[in-house]
Amino acid sequence: MNIYDIAKEAGVSIATVSRVMNDSPKVSEKTKKKVQEIIEQAEYTPNIFAQGLGLNTMHTIGVLVPRISDAYMSSAVAFLEDDLNERGYGCILGCSGFSQAGKEAHVSMMLSKHIDALILVGSTYAGTGASEEETDYIRKAAAKTPVFIINGLVEGENVYCTASNDYQAAYDVTTGLIQNGRRSILFLTDSHSYSANQKRKGYEAALAYGNIPVDQALQLMVKNDIYKARDLLLSQKGISFDSVFATDDGLAVGAVKYAGETGRKIPEDIEIVGYNNSSLCICSNPELTSVDNCVSKVCEDTVERLIKVLDQQEPVSNQTIVGCSIAYRDTTSF
Repeated sequence: MNIYDIAKEAGVSIATVSRVMNDSPKVSEKTKKKVQEIIEQAEYTPNIFAQGLGLNTMHTIGVLVPRISDAYMSSAVAFLEDDLNERGYGCILGCSGFSQAGKEAHVSMMLSKHIDALILVGSTYAGTGASEEETDYIRKAAAKTPVFIINGLVEGENVYCTASNDYQAAYDVTTGLIQNGRRSILFLTDSHSYSANQKRKGYEAALAYGNIPVDQALQLMVKNDIYKARDLLLSQKGISFDSVFATDDGLAVGAVKYAGETGRKIPEDIEIVGYNNSSLCICSNPELTSVDNCVSKVCEDTVERLIKVLDQQEPVSNQTIVGCSIAYRDTTSF
């Protein structure tokens, strides 16, 4: 027996059966009882799509990440799924990769699933800031369903963003290193994403405030891989640096390995700071100081605002910035 048979036997519409299964207050107790008895007798198990018929909701949220193997992405997905499940929503997960074509194709695919809202996890979806055309696909998607972006800011109607204050965190880290006597701070990153650019701007602003010239030779980019980061630093024969600020913990662990191979003592000879406060920090030897970008709080804020938008509650702000903190460990002395 399917939802159509249930509706026919009860003498009601499919939408009414859907409302009963979703415990809607719009159905009378008499009708609700009649439909529930038929469902129980038939041992009918509704699916999420049948429940959504006639209610304009599938109670399903699309969650898109560029790469699930990334520690930040996987943590965010875990937090989002827990928070959404508690509120009665299921998730459809997709991995888009980092290319523009891949992101656009996966957003279109998600929209075809008749989701209630779309969450884009990661600053790559906010583009590099080079052109608004990079994010036009998000505004087009938002014309069909609410779009929520984690750790990136995009302007647009029906687009809601929650981002960590990466600029301030990077400024605070760099300032701490400067106040501790460091003058040659190497900035190590793996992308030109919105988040990475905010970190770079905070780093450069702190250097300027400390009257330290910005040296492009001390800004390096490498794939987010521990050994590639180590090898890149080992290859830098023409520059000297007394500290490393990395935009990801994996890159920072690569700097720790570099220090070990070159005999530089941590934190006496070189101080190292990572980003994301992941499990890599306590796996590192010595344990790694890292910026905690409060991914759980960012995800919680995203889900709370998503529910308000879907429930058409009070007006919801399009942008929220969440503060970061620094988890101090053994790779720094400031």
